[in-house]
Amino acid sequence: MSGQPPDARPQRSRSELIGRVLRYGVAGATSALSHLVTTVVLVESAGFEPTVASALGFGVSVIVSYVLQRAWVFRSARRHREAIPLFLGVVLVAGNVNVVIVAVGTNALGLAYVIPQTVALVVIPIVNYVLNSLFTFRPER
Repeated sequence: MSGQPPDARPQRSRSELIGRVLRYGVAGATSALSHLVTTVVLVESAGFEPTVASALGFGVSVIVSYVLQRAWVFRSARRHREAIPLFLGVVLVAGNVNVVIVAVGTNALGLAYVIPQTVALVVIPIVNYVLNSLFTFRPER
């Protein structure tokens, strides 16, 4: 016997999960903000073309997201050489999920683009969280 009530571990796991999901939300918002700020600074201060600036901003946001998720959200000890390819694979999956949702919504269902894009903005963080927790940053067993 551990001296803890039988339900102590499930309660702790639930609170750990809630904390991790909240950290994930903050990390996601920080990543999105880094994308926006980078894009605006490059366009307004450095004279970059908006598409190029946004692509560079996206790259910055991927780096910010990786660092925050590895160190803070999932608190992973997995080596970078193992985690980075998996993380980038998840980014690729998420990008494709976005394209499929918007394409099906606009082309197959005839919806205004803002509706499927909004759906994608809800679905993609869930997909990212699940894939990163199961594969990229899963605890060592």
